[in-house]
Amino acid sequence: MRNNNRYDIAIIGGGIVGTATAMALCRKSGLSLVVLEAEERLAYHQSGHNSGVIHSGIYYKPGSLKARLSVEGREALYEFCKEHNIPHERCGKVIVAVDEDELEYLDTLLERGRANGMNKIEKLDAEGVREFEPHVAAIAGIHVPDTGIVDYIKVVEKYAEIIRGAGADIILNARVSAITRGENDITISTRKGDFYASHIINCAGLNTDRVARMAGLRPQLQIIPFRGEYYTIKPEKRGMVNNLIYPVPDPRFPFLGVHFTRLIDGRVEAGPNAVLALSRRAYKKTDFSFLEMANMAAYSGFWKMARKYWKTGLEEYLRSWSKPAFVKELQKLLPDLKEDDIIDGGSGIRAQALEQDGTLVDDFRIVEAEDMIHVLNAPSPAATASIKIGEYIAELAEKNFKF
Repeated sequence: MRNNNRYDIAIIGGGIVGTATAMALCRKSGLSLVVLEAEERLAYHQSGHNSGVIHSGIYYKPGSLKARLSVEGREALYEFCKEHNIPHERCGKVIVAVDEDELEYLDTLLERGRANGMNKIEKLDAEGVREFEPHVAAIAGIHVPDTGIVDYIKVVEKYAEIIRGAGADIILNARVSAITRGENDITISTRKGDFYASHIINCAGLNTDRVARMAGLRPQLQIIPFRGEYYTIKPEKRGMVNNLIYPVPDPRFPFLGVHFTRLIDGRVEAGPNAVLALSRRAYKKTDFSFLEMANMAAYSGFWKMARKYWKTGLEEYLRSWSKPAFVKELQKLLPDLKEDDIIDGGSGIRAQALEQDGTLVDDFRIVEAEDMIHVLNAPSPAATASIKIGEYIAELAEKNFKF
């Protein structure tokens, strides 16, 4: 740590986006850089609580930031993992339609994938799906060979090693409590003391809207936390899943639906759902914060979202509290799966940006504001795209910070 705690750039947030951004900026010679992480370790929240999937880019609207950065980032991540001997696998997945109503959107996904440069994807009939996943009940599907799996905590650890090796600092347990703009620099007050920077890059994930407001920005959105809950398939039943099995997602939501994922360590997970969390740290069903619930209730966009999607929200709560209801959803993909075949797994919290009109923000949203850059929405596939997101932010910083 520098003696005077003064840096050219302070990155707030030590998840996969913050560390990827720091890694990209470390290539700029002469910059002093610090990553401030609120928790006791990096990748504490979203980056360490996910399905571990390297996404292909098939879901995202052509021309969107998500589409471009996920396709480029996927290949960059594979190359990075290969270079640094991080265990990973390009195993492929199937997206399957289980009834006629899903066929139209399945074709939309096929068109999107091809528009995004994914020439290896293949439309499947029911027999074709069974060749990849014999236990799946489907009437059609898409095989996506470029999807893969990795442990993103290992990826973040390697990013951090590169950052430290370049001479930058990473400070843990440095939760930000205030940001004050001075004449010559910006003071960032944390539990580890004050830090001073010429520029700030906000990659605070679940708290990105709060950090933006501390810095004087009015982001016109609020982060709403959604808990994703997983079950784990018992070892003796793992043979029901070869690789990754996804449903056709509901196009109204930026979530992909409960699915089956083989992890890099051999375990097979089922999930996650997407249930409204009553706190940004509500990893358990019973976790809540009166203050955070009040803040959600005071936000007009929350009630507009609730009015539009109350029925879906109730269904998600039912699946959260009822294992039979969760299994019933899984059986749409694997009819032979039984309640006794799965045990409780982990959970994660998604940071989902919500507009004031009740719209769930779909694309990545990265905002420039004077001597700061704010990453206001970086949901999945941000981990897949992290290297290219970091490079994108570094380019914005070089252009706007004029270093």
